[in-house]
Amino acid sequence: MAELTKKNDFIEIEFTGKSNNQIFDTTNPKEAELLGVKNPKEVKPMIISIGNQMILKGLDEELAGKEIEKKYSVHLSPEKAFGKRNPQMIRTYSLSSFIKNNIHPHLGMSLQLDNHVVKVLSVTGGRVTVDFNNPLAGKDVDYDFVIKRKVKDDKEKINALQDFFFMQRFEFAINGKKVIFKNNLAKAILPILDKKFEELTGFTFSVEEKLEKEEKNSKKIRKK
Repeated sequence: MAELTKKNDFIEIEFTGKSNNQIFDTTNPKEAELLGVKNPKEVKPMIISIGNQMILKGLDEELAGKEIEKKYSVHLSPEKAFGKRNPQMIRTYSLSSFIKNNIHPHLGMSLQLDNHVVKVLSVTGGRVTVDFNNPLAGKDVDYDFVIKRKVKDDKEKINALQDFFFMQRFEFAINGKKVIFKNNLAKAILPILDKKFEELTGFTFSVEEKLEKEEKNSKKIRKK
């Protein structure tokens, strides 16, 4: 009998997401090129931990109890995908506030506003109406996916967590059941995530002691 996946397993997954038969997300380089993704050759399967919100909720819920290398498809309602459309996320601004920033909005334009990507719905009477909803909010979506393998290598697991939570990789060493980061920048983030990392991997996480001492000495010098 084939071994099935379970919650907290680290897996490598390939997937393609579609809405109305149009691809909106993929780990396939060829499909990514058709989407106009920059550097499509860098697109690759993801490594995630099942059931830990490292992927869209509805898809995440489907990953336990699956066979390796078997093709699956899942249909997700808006509630399990990108949520329902929220009318309160449609807001109106003065046209002059855009013009003074050298932005000339027009119907259908996408732009960055208040740290969100928004879509312009209308430009009339000196006012601009924009939509803060996710473009896929309120839509059903479909995913085709294949779980390529269970990830057993501890370094791969830790790097996958770094990619997702830090969005960068810090150098580290594994000593028994301890993971020791060799960069003080990790220290600022670890207190928030070390318990979660320990739960997912069974390791404890810390910053190299030498770096801790260097930082303390540096603070003492600054005080003088």
